[in-house]
Amino acid sequence: MPPSLLAPPACRQPRSRQAPPNAGIGTGVGIATGEILRAVPEYGLILVGTRDRVTTITLNRPDSFNALNETLTDEVCLALEEARTDDRIGAVVVTGAGHAFCSGQDLKSIQDQGSGGNIGDFVRSHLRLHFNRMILAIRQLPKPVVGSINGVAAGAGMSLALACDLRVGSDRSSFMQAFARVGLVPDSGSTYLLPALVGSSRALDLAWTARRVGADEALSIGLLNRKVPEADLATEAQQLAASLARGPALATALAKEAIYGAAERGLSAALELEADLQAECIVTADFQEGVTAFLEKREPGFGRSPGPAEKEQTD
Repeated sequence: MPPSLLAPPACRQPRSRQAPPNAGIGTGVGIATGEILRAVPEYGLILVGTRDRVTTITLNRPDSFNALNETLTDEVCLALEEARTDDRIGAVVVTGAGHAFCSGQDLKSIQDQGSGGNIGDFVRSHLRLHFNRMILAIRQLPKPVVGSINGVAAGAGMSLALACDLRVGSDRSSFMQAFARVGLVPDSGSTYLLPALVGSSRALDLAWTARRVGADEALSIGLLNRKVPEADLATEAQQLAASLARGPALATALAKEAIYGAAERGLSAALELEADLQAECIVTADFQEGVTAFLEKREPGFGRSPGPAEKEQTD
């Protein structure tokens, strides 16, 4: 249950997925792109926009520092599924509205929804059905996900940031495993994602002390991949995602799958999988274009690689 220690006492209640008739008229500024994003009826707590083959998902609860509740996590999952099934989308950016990336679980919503019953059973189900599903949706998306860390990422908000494939930040970025401050253990994937990035000893340090990690330290220990001036953060995240979206789609997806699965498989199995995946990639038009561009000393112009089913249909 990711703590939202930064949120004001009166966090907004989770909004129903049944939107009112005028739900689509509200607008906001997408932090990661600078473009105007429109809230549509399916999305009450996030903003979604697309530019240059990049979908930007903006957590849109700035009054609560983008604290997570069931509605918000479910909307993120829906937006990710739409990005997954849309061949026009090559990458995703996740960011937050206002001055925070994400402050973690909206604790007031837990108190309200878990009252009157077994809170332990409720939280177990709450995590599995909503938070865990969101983290897995990011990691299993066969497209790059860039976190634009525009402020603090605390508790499950830090877990969300860590689930992104790459993270770009500025001097305002910070990370905090805030769970211990309210007597909880890390969740939403932090016990897996954090030691994978920083090692077990450093992960325990951050989990036990719940201290704030600033941008410079985050960059030095691997929580951030890039640190840029605050004014350039939106542009840098968008450009990075757009450059990845222009890459070879099949090879990009298979590399993500192989690298994330390597720890479970071990070296021998990883070597075998690499051979299988390379055999799949080498018959694509992207490979032919890459070789031709290399020989012609120019930048490759990759298109969308056909999947196995499409390839069978063209044979």
